[in-house]
Amino acid sequence: MRTKLILLGSFLLFVMVGCASSSYFGVPSKAIGVPDEFGQTEAVIASAENSEGAKYCPEKIARAKALAKEGVETYWACHTAEGMDLLAQARKLAKEAESCQPPPRATAPSPPPPSPPPPKPRVEEKVIILASEPKVEEKVIILASEPKVEEKVVALASEPKEKVIILAFEDVHFDFDKATLTEEAQVLLKRNIQILKGNPKLKVRIAGYTSASGTESYNQKLSERRANAVEDYLTKEGVIAPDRLSTIGYGKTRPAEYEAAPKDLYSQAAKANMRVLFEIIVE
Repeated sequence: MRTKLILLGSFLLFVMVGCASSSYFGVPSKAIGVPDEFGQTEAVIASAENSEGAKYCPEKIARAKALAKEGVETYWACHTAEGMDLLAQARKLAKEAESCQPPPRATAPSPPPPSPPPPKPRVEEKVIILASEPKVEEKVIILASEPKVEEKVVALASEPKEKVIILAFEDVHFDFDKATLTEEAQVLLKRNIQILKGNPKLKVRIAGYTSASGTESYNQKLSERRANAVEDYLTKEGVIAPDRLSTIGYGKTRPAEYEAAPKDLYSQAAKANMRVLFEIIVE
């Protein structure tokens, strides 16, 4: 009787072991009973392999198989929780692979816009500039002491072309080393400038000069004082409106003659340089 029981138990054990899977994912089973997760993982991966998505995500299926194998090995190494977690990751990855879609078709890039036509060659325009000849200012110098000086000034002022009439008053018309007009100078001024009253187009620039004797600063101021003295006299006497007068002092610059001996105060060159000039501008 005992022998029969042993034989029956051996037969049942053979049936149970023979019907069970011998391995999962290439890893031999080490017990008759295995967790349901082994079979579930196999089924999910097999379903993914047969799905349409397998064509588009083969790398995910391969990764799911590797995780499943690692999970079974970990489980049989007595790390149950870790093994189950790896199996769960494998199932999740297999389901993702099953849902894979074909990549979107790459649309052909739109052709670039046509290049603009090349610019037309620029035609250089020839510009001819007609330059007028520089205006040459005609100057006429008249000494105030010359005979018939009034007639000369009137004749020149009546000419139509533009000119500058320079009426020169020598140093004898000023007190020595001063800017005070002598009586003789006052008479000459009144007589010679009467032509300005009836001709509003005439303007007068009064320029004062000195000889080379003395410092540059002193002579500059003296020439300005003499020019201003003449302007003040003409304005006071009502000979010409102030807006038609202007003054300038040149000191000992722009001499009429070269002074070889500046200390000779009464040389011919010194007397020629100690003067006041009227520049009567005729427009």
